[in-house]
Amino acid sequence: MVMKVYSAEFRADAVALYLSDPKNTFEGVGKDLGISRETLRNWVRAERARKGHAAGISGSPQAAQAGEVASDDVLKEENKQLRARIRELETEREILRRAAKYFAGETSW
Repeated sequence: MVMKVYSAEFRADAVALYLSDPKNTFEGVGKDLGISRETLRNWVRAERARKGHAAGISGSPQAAQAGEVASDDVLKEENKQLRARIRELETEREILRRAAKYFAGETSW
């Protein structure tokens, strides 16, 4: 079996894509990028060991109850969460663009 060599940038982007959403699976992301789930799992494990943490980001936005008036603090927190989500989506989009560019350059039609 031939070992395929991936660039460090591609590996970092694949790990970032996986870690960007807790709903992602190794199987799903690996299939999207054309790599095996075990390869991706090893990359993620190495990155987590390098950073020194074992779990991904967790947390859920707090839903306001009906009739409750939103204070400035609540609005600021919601705005902060929305901005973080925008950054996350922009990162995912950039990773997918780079992956598409990488695979487009890989083919020799």
